Amino acid sequence: MADALAEQTGAGAVPLSAVIADAANGVALALRGEGDPYALSRLLRQGDALASAAIRVLGADALAPYALDHRATPGGADDEAVVREALAAYPPGPDASEVSVWSYRGLVEASHAFLPGGADHWPQAPRAGSAWVADDPWPRFSHRTSQLAALALPGIATDLAGRLAPRTDDLARGFVRAVRRRDWLQAAGLGRWLARLGQVPPTLGLDNGLVFVRHMSDGDARVALHLAAARQFYGRGG
Repeated sequence: MADALAEQTGAGAVPLSAVIADAANGVALALRGEGDPYALSRLLRQGDALASAAIRVLGADALAPYALDHRATPGGADDEAVVREALAAYPPGPDASEVSVWSYRGLVEASHAFLPGGADHWPQAPRAGSAWVADDPWPRFSHRTSQLAALALPGIATDLAGRLAPRTDDLARGFVRAVRRRDWLQAAGLGRWLARLGQVPPTLGLDNGLVFVRHMSDGDARVALHLAAARQFYGRGG
């Protein structure tokens, strides 16, 4: 999704990947209790197309610190404004992938859960297909699930989490495969989902695996965000 949004926003002095990394780093710092009280609007400015694109890529994780009351000040009008801009600028079109629709849905749900304002003032969460959860072979299933790691937040995407739970063993297989392939972002995303779902095969060694991913990922900001969330919300990863 990041590549598609980069094409829509056009080339600029600052690449979209750098904006996403800076924002992800700010979220991870807030989840770890470091730095100033978190405010999304301090990281990503209203009226900036790259900011809106970065929020769409991060999805619900842009608001993750607000799920920890002691890590962030209550989201105010400025934070609402930048999220509304992102939702309005990049809604999923008729040909959007299921991952894109689920990601948009997760951002809407997180806005309802963590920002002030009634549900009437936010876009309606779109319907998102879920047949892939049961039908995809485990490698493709694991890949798609890792792309939706931002939905592994407490209080949102409960319907998706319920559908994923019966395939925990496949997610564990995907985690091992991602580590072997040195795909640290996919491994971190799958590890985060496994932390939320809870029924982790004891032979997996998830905590040691997440520590290894953190060590090997060379400071990748999105990996750090997933690992911080797994630890702060679910106590996994050491």
